[in-house]
Amino acid sequence: MSMPTGTGHTGPTDGTAVPLRLTVRELAARAGVSPMTVSRVLNKRPDVAPETRERVERMIAQSGFVPQRSGGARSESRHGLVDLVVPALDTGYSLEIVRGVEAALEPTGYRLVLSCTYSSSRDVAKQERMWLAKLSQGRTDGAILVLYAEQSRRLEALRRRHVPFVIVDPVGDLGPDVPSVGATNWAGARGATEYLLSLGHRRIGFIGGPPEHICTVERLSGYRSALEAADLPLDNELVRPGNFLEEMGYKHTIELMELAQPPTAIFAGNDSQALGAYAALRQLGKRVPEDVSVVGFDDTLVAPLVTPPLTTVRQPLADMGRFAVRNLLRLIEGRPISSLRVQLATNLVIRGSCAPPGGRS
Repeated sequence: MSMPTGTGHTGPTDGTAVPLRLTVRELAARAGVSPMTVSRVLNKRPDVAPETRERVERMIAQSGFVPQRSGGARSESRHGLVDLVVPALDTGYSLEIVRGVEAALEPTGYRLVLSCTYSSSRDVAKQERMWLAKLSQGRTDGAILVLYAEQSRRLEALRRRHVPFVIVDPVGDLGPDVPSVGATNWAGARGATEYLLSLGHRRIGFIGGPPEHICTVERLSGYRSALEAADLPLDNELVRPGNFLEEMGYKHTIELMELAQPPTAIFAGNDSQALGAYAALRQLGKRVPEDVSVVGFDDTLVAPLVTPPLTTVRQPLADMGRFAVRNLLRLIEGRPISSLRVQLATNLVIRGSCAPPGGRS
């Protein structure tokens, strides 16, 4: 078996050569596992298959590997760069996550490299090829990904190169070994629906996100749970799949208001779709909240600035970015993280876009 060239090789008695200084990432590559698995073995975690544990421990023994301690100097093999991949930069959703990541990285000495996976003015496939090419040059220490759709090519590329990564607000099933940071979508949606029910609304329209997204499934489930608790049947006419864009909120609001029994309140799957609902209701001559109440989700910077100020479920987007940085840095340093699945709490921010049916204050 050929070995990489370099200086300072040593080896066990069987003559297998390994580098004198081995990082967690290099150790993982030689053992054919992820850096997270190596970290679990180093920290005596029980959730590692016996055969895998034996293989990793054998490589550790052969290399004379000494794990870096917290607070120590950064490995010379690191570049001081962290990639952040977001869908786009034209939404408050992405900007809030970027703000949290920047704030968390600022005192660490790491620099942020920002990439977008979608833009109306760019070739999406070209952007992905450029990102994969940059990744192949080994110029990043870790990545934080906010993906609009499941992009298995990106995740597989990171795994193949043993680059630590954390997903923010996952859109699909990530598997058992992928670390992620999200929010309590079910609880947030149930709380928003309960609030509208408490005002007296009984026909509440729901404009969700893409049906395959985890957050859409959880928010719809929370909405349905609140209706069930109030002994109200689910009316499928009131449930519409969206795409988290303003024009979809506009389109579905027009359709909802054309029903024989239109809703008296609309729960939009995010703030952008809620703004689309505002525009549609204005066009129809309907007032918010006197004629129709509107609730959003995210609490982006625009929510308190529109007229009337938007009642919305606050998703702690900046905090999600900060927490993702915290976990990513631990993975880069070969240290364990407390949990692969982190969900930060949501809460309802009540402003001026909701009132009882008929507009009573």
